[in-house]
Amino acid sequence: MRLADFEAMVRRLSAEVPAHFFDGIAEVVVSPRAVPHPVRADIYTLGECVPLDVGESGSEVQSRIVLYHGSFAALARLEPGYDWRGEAWETLTHELRHHLEWRARAPDLESYDEAAEQNFARHDGERFDPAFFLDGESVAPGVYEVDDDYFIDRLVREVPRELSFQWHGSRYRVEVPPGATVPAFLTVDGLDEPPPGDLVIALRRRPSLLDLFRRAPVFQATVTAHPV
Repeated sequence: MRLADFEAMVRRLSAEVPAHFFDGIAEVVVSPRAVPHPVRADIYTLGECVPLDVGESGSEVQSRIVLYHGSFAALARLEPGYDWRGEAWETLTHELRHHLEWRARAPDLESYDEAAEQNFARHDGERFDPAFFLDGESVAPGVYEVDDDYFIDRLVREVPRELSFQWHGSRYRVEVPPGATVPAFLTVDGLDEPPPGDLVIALRRRPSLLDLFRRAPVFQATVTAHPV
């Protein structure tokens, strides 16, 4: 999609959002730039909510929303059938939410973004905070979602030999691999109806003061689900 066509689409999308959501938004602009992730390949920043200097008091939070056409174009080259409109709408509303939470002094979305960054680290085999998914979206009691990956939270004292869980109306069991330690992330294969991303059973102990001074390595393995 050409830059001019993208700009016109963003204007149309902005007109679909109720006007009061734009209170404090100085402008919505499209930049031709591509903003690649500083470390991870094939990851680009699609948009940004930029806080503006409103004086010493800071009582009125104002922002500029920027969508990066170059980043959208880079992803479109990587993904056949790329949904320009859907991704632009998701990016616009995501950045609007950033602005609204800044105005309300609510940090939930920033916490979610940090959880997404930790999840990238998990996928890339890097060290990560084993409790990051708790800052994701709570979709059911004890179940959290971060960028299409779902995490079932289990507090344990010792490593169990077997676990059972429910997913999409069906009950399954998995065997915990020998040598597993806590914290553990067990990625589940073999589901009849898998999620768009991973389903992970996260085993962790109840937090303690020692967690402030040490971070245990995370055991990771893939396990096969068996219907119960």
